[in-house]
Amino acid sequence: MAEEEKNAKGASSSAETAKKLSTAEVLGIDRASLTVPRLAGLGILTAVTIVLQMLGSFIKFGPFSISLTLVPIVVGAALFGPLAGAWLGFVFSMVVLFTDAQAFLAVSVPGTVLTVLLKGTLAGFLSGLVYVAFRKIRFGGEKVSVSLGVILAAIVCPVVNTGIFLLGCVVFFLPTIREWGLQAGFENVGTYMIVGFVGLNFLMELLFNVLLSPAIEMIVRIGRRSLH
Repeated sequence: MAEEEKNAKGASSSAETAKKLSTAEVLGIDRASLTVPRLAGLGILTAVTIVLQMLGSFIKFGPFSISLTLVPIVVGAALFGPLAGAWLGFVFSMVVLFTDAQAFLAVSVPGTVLTVLLKGTLAGFLSGLVYVAFRKIRFGGEKVSVSLGVILAAIVCPVVNTGIFLLGCVVFFLPTIREWGLQAGFENVGTYMIVGFVGLNFLMELLFNVLLSPAIEMIVRIGRRSLH
């Protein structure tokens, strides 16, 4: 009886360890992920994110600049895991704070910082989770699951980025945005936020990500082969 209890405890411990390892693997923090090539790759994507966002600040559709950095964020999230995606999203958010958030900082510094940091960080993190989920499911085989994971991650990134931005606008800046809308000829603040405020930017970012999803998939496949 004692022998059986000991074996049962050992099996339970092994199962818990496997579960922890699985969670670490999903998040991209397992020991295999913390290698020099992976850290170097993440460093390169961090630099690319900074440069692209600074360049993108000069390309405006409507009142805001378009975010070119969502593509490297998706690449990083797919290659190195959700936490890497969150890091790249955080870096993107920090650049936005210093280059493209002056109008909001003038209204509310805490609201601006919280909204901007959350939208980028969660966009990268959730993109990584979506990619990992579809890669693990292997729906229709590995090739199909990877393709679906990349496409959906590329869609999730701008959706979350814009969605949290709109939520932050409602919570922290609604009276100011209502005034901006009236000045732009919009009587309904909701219509202004969707049509005149972020609509064109969101569509451009979504289209940009979806069109580049085959290139993202190719980069991810090449990157995975070189890292293993």
